[in-house]
Amino acid sequence: MLVTFKTSAHADITMFGTAAVSLLKLMGHSGTVPSALLAADIPDALERLQAGIANSADDTPEPVSDPDSDDAEPAPVPLATRAQPLIALLEAARDAGENVMWDE
Repeated sequence: MLVTFKTSAHADITMFGTAAVSLLKLMGHSGTVPSALLAADIPDALERLQAGIANSADDTPEPVSDPDSDDAEPAPVPLATRAQPLIALLEAARDAGENVMWDE
C-alpha cells in the first residue's frame, strides 16, 4: 500500500504504508487511511511527530549483512529520514492554515 499526503500548500507526498502509518501514530493519530487533519490540529501533530522522531533516532536498525560483500543488503532507511518530506508538508500547511488529507 502507498499513502499520499495532500494539502494545497505543498506538493503531494507519497510513501509506503507502513512508514506512513508509523508516522501518523507518532503524530497522535489512529493511523487510519484515508483521513485528515484540520488546520487547527496541525501544530500539535507536527510537534508530536518531531518529538517522536527525536525519541526514535536511536532505534535505527543495523544492516543485516556484511557491507563489504557483493550480496549485502542495503541499510534500512531510518524513520526520521522518511519523515522529512512529511514534516515539510505539515510545516507548509501550518504556515498557510490549510488542512492535510491522506489516502491510498
